[in-house]
Amino acid sequence: MNQALDTYRHKGMRQKLVDILRDKGIADERVLTAINAIPRHTFMDAAFLEHAYEDKAFQIGEGQTISQPYTVAYMTEWLELEPNMKVLEVGTGSGYQASVLAEMGTKVFTIERFRKLHEKAKQQLYILGYNKVKMYFGDGYEGIPVHAPYDRIIITAAAKEIPQQLLKQLKVGGIIVLPLGNDDDQMMVKMTKTGENDYRKEIGDNFRFVPMLPGKIF
Repeated sequence: MNQALDTYRHKGMRQKLVDILRDKGIADERVLTAINAIPRHTFMDAAFLEHAYEDKAFQIGEGQTISQPYTVAYMTEWLELEPNMKVLEVGTGSGYQASVLAEMGTKVFTIERFRKLHEKAKQQLYILGYNKVKMYFGDGYEGIPVHAPYDRIIITAAAKEIPQQLLKQLKVGGIIVLPLGNDDDQMMVKMTKTGENDYRKEIGDNFRFVPMLPGKIF
């Protein structure tokens, strides 16, 4: 990575953010280490640079957001990642969540329905050196079946129900994490696939995400 992108000031701000996340209950130090390593400010519009390490979500265009750092950390922690796991991310957005997954040593496959966001995220991850992330432009409801099955799936938009196509792409023993619900009432859900058609469901905290929508936007 070009060190000019990431100054000592940015690193200091990032350390403070990590301390905030730890105080909020994020306990997996691997997740915190990954967030501490990634220059979040480089994923954001210049207008937000002074606020990049606040625990807030920000607009990234196309009606989408870069998630609040706590949300990213929470979902990542819930995935229970191990190095070399195959992870499917539905909703690339800015590319920030994908970079956290890659920083943790997983094999990341990510899909985005907005062409502009896909292209911008691809360029950003290349600049930061996350060249092994496999990035696709397409309908997230369809997933990326060519690389299935996955050890983990993360959906970064709110679904009213879990897409069956994605459940089919999760291997037995795998975990899918997503916000589930309507626009006003969403809860984080973890589904562990215990058999071909059997799942164990866990309910987490309430969050607010943009809705998961089908199709592609050129």
